[in-house]
Amino acid sequence: MFTGIIQATGSITALERRGGDVRLSVRSDGLPFASYDVGESIAVNGVCLTAVELHADGFDTDVSVETLDVTSLGGLGVGDSVNLEPSLSLGDRLGGHLVSGHVDCLGNVTNRKADARSIRITVEIPADFARYVARKGSVTVDGVSLTVNDVSATSFDVNIIPHTADITIIGDYAVGTKVNIEVDLLARYIERLLAKDGEGLSMEFLKEHGYG
Repeated sequence: MFTGIIQATGSITALERRGGDVRLSVRSDGLPFASYDVGESIAVNGVCLTAVELHADGFDTDVSVETLDVTSLGGLGVGDSVNLEPSLSLGDRLGGHLVSGHVDCLGNVTNRKADARSIRITVEIPADFARYVARKGSVTVDGVSLTVNDVSATSFDVNIIPHTADITIIGDYAVGTKVNIEVDLLARYIERLLAKDGEGLSMEFLKEHGYG
């Protein structure tokens, strides 16, 4: 699990095609790689990946065909910057929200404009996933936990404060940038519980217990 609070940025130093998969090399001076073990989970732009080889200044990881198909990692090249977050340890502060590192869909930045000292960004996503995004709720964009300012049937707006723009790759977003989106885990579980299959939680149950 992750929190969506980016701890460092890194860069892609090598990208090797291996029978359809990709061996990705990431380097950064912002994480204590010497204290990690092979098998460590590290989120790269919000994608949970396994470190198969560790270096003093980074790690190598294998990216499967499935991950390449459903995330923006397949579009990365040598020299590209990425957001990095190691997995959450028990007892760590949960500064953002619970993030699994399992990307739901790709989003497309359709607007970027100044909003006082912040940057307001509009991200378009498929309607099937926009249903899980709520105003003032949480959403993960390239691994960054953000609060939703506004939402429509196929898009949402977020404000990027100067600090977030400075320490993540979001400050470099432009119209047309493809981003990894993970919706709030709670929204997915609530939908499952409310499914009309005669089992589990129902609107009637909630109303009976004072939630309607």
